[in-house]
Amino acid sequence: MTDVVLTGLAKQLVVAKLLTEKVAQQAYQHARSDKLSLVSYLVQSKLVDSLVLAEMASEQFGLPFLDLNMLDKESQPRGVVSEKLVRQHSAIPLWKRGNKLFVGISDPTNHQAITDIQFSTGLTTEAILVEDDKLSRAIDKFFDSHSGLGEMADVDLSLEIESSVESKETTLGEVDAEDAPVVRFVNKMLLDAIRLGSSDLHFEPYEKTFRVRLRTDGILHEVAKPPTQLAGRIAARLKVMAGLDISERRKPQDGRIKLRISKNRAIDFRVNTLPTLWGEKIVMRILDPTSAQMGIDSLGYEPEQKELYMAALRQPQGMILVTGPTGSGKTVSLYTGLNILNTVDINISTAEDPVEINLEGINQVNVNPRQGMDFSQALRAFLRQDPDVIMVGEIRDLETAEIAIKASQTGHMVLSTLHTNSAAETLTRLHHMGVAAFNIATAINLIIAQRLARKLCPHCKKEIDVPRETLIAEGFPESKIGTFKLYSPSGCDQCNAGYKGRIGIYEVVKNTPDLERIIMEEGNSIEISRQMRKDGFNDLRTSGLLKAMQGVTSLEEINRVTKD
Repeated sequence: MTDVVLTGLAKQLVVAKLLTEKVAQQAYQHARSDKLSLVSYLVQSKLVDSLVLAEMASEQFGLPFLDLNMLDKESQPRGVVSEKLVRQHSAIPLWKRGNKLFVGISDPTNHQAITDIQFSTGLTTEAILVEDDKLSRAIDKFFDSHSGLGEMADVDLSLEIESSVESKETTLGEVDAEDAPVVRFVNKMLLDAIRLGSSDLHFEPYEKTFRVRLRTDGILHEVAKPPTQLAGRIAARLKVMAGLDISERRKPQDGRIKLRISKNRAIDFRVNTLPTLWGEKIVMRILDPTSAQMGIDSLGYEPEQKELYMAALRQPQGMILVTGPTGSGKTVSLYTGLNILNTVDINISTAEDPVEINLEGINQVNVNPRQGMDFSQALRAFLRQDPDVIMVGEIRDLETAEIAIKASQTGHMVLSTLHTNSAAETLTRLHHMGVAAFNIATAINLIIAQRLARKLCPHCKKEIDVPRETLIAEGFPESKIGTFKLYSPSGCDQCNAGYKGRIGIYEVVKNTPDLERIIMEEGNSIEISRQMRKDGFNDLRTSGLLKAMQGVTSLEEINRVTKD
């Protein structure tokens, strides 16, 4: 890298002793090659704190500084500067006084932004310095969808979509002029859902309102209230994208959308329509294939729990059951196991309703009972396909359970799920289905019961004092009290009400001789659970408290997702 003569902001950073000359030169050249402003590169690379950088630039360049948290959002002038121009220059309108427009920028040398906005608006434009990391979030919030669809006129949201029904690929930009605002709105909702890491997207029509909600970190949040009269057109657009029949509004329909957001990344949406009193409610489940490739270390298993799962996966035969309510992360746990097993010398087949995540090298079958393909039919077919590993999406009836158990006893590894609340209840549920106690005791290698808890935001979590008596009452071990700190959510610009992301809480139980004996004696779930504790396997509550002791989540969140 050849040395460059430092000028402007880079020179001032060296003068202010925030960077050495060598680091400043490298940062300048990296920013140019990455096509970023120097400010954005420095903040994203964590070379200089965003607030320190803004305050220094304000002092050195003689520009006023504003903390965007203090900005009165209601006073921001809307419709004055196009979104295209705002995003192009990373410059946000702050307020307007008469013929003067004040614009927030993070780079004091960004004179082109001021010139272009002044030319576009015809207003005298003045710059105010703001923090770079807050600026991009403020721009997203400024152009959110609460204010309707009109402000999206200049947004370029052309994405590639592959319909599950039509084989051809189309570009979302190819629409009639009158539908363009609806298309842009739908595209923005999909992109927002992906950007926020949401799991579900709800479009809900009511008599006098129409709302859009996102489920992020397991909690639903309202994100938009478009005009009620657009409900039908939005529903039609979503149905076209999913390859559904737009003329059928009286029956539920299922479809799928594959959205290609970059050359190397595509996101799947599972789409379901439901006729309601005031129109069709549409729910989209967001399926990111990368979630199945995160690796077992990122799921939240304690070291001994991870080893139990890995040891069970290494067994040549037997059954692994993953249990928990809807939305508890069972699919990701199963796919993580399948990913570990997915090698060239192993034949893997899955029966799912429906297939959620596409995985190369795994033979995935969509269960369709109306066409005569239910779980038991798929299982029978698999056994004639020379399988090594079989995954059954869910054991719902005795027939499926018996075939799965027989497969696990005849040299196959079988993975499946049940909707039960704990490991002990999983065993009694199978018995109540009609599976013989002997088969349950001998076939099942491992049971994983799980929940998903929200993780505390590392930027704003705050330490709290909890009385010793309360800690004991909550179930914390007396011997550990005083050796750990508990935290509670606070809330900042980088999280959702103090939480960011989720982590698994697990009860992982392997079969033991004592457990086999109780199952053979047809013991109830209380007796089975008591034996599991004797064998040293943590229940969900204990695993949750451990996560709180580690500072990963809050006691409040553990109380929400686990019950005594």
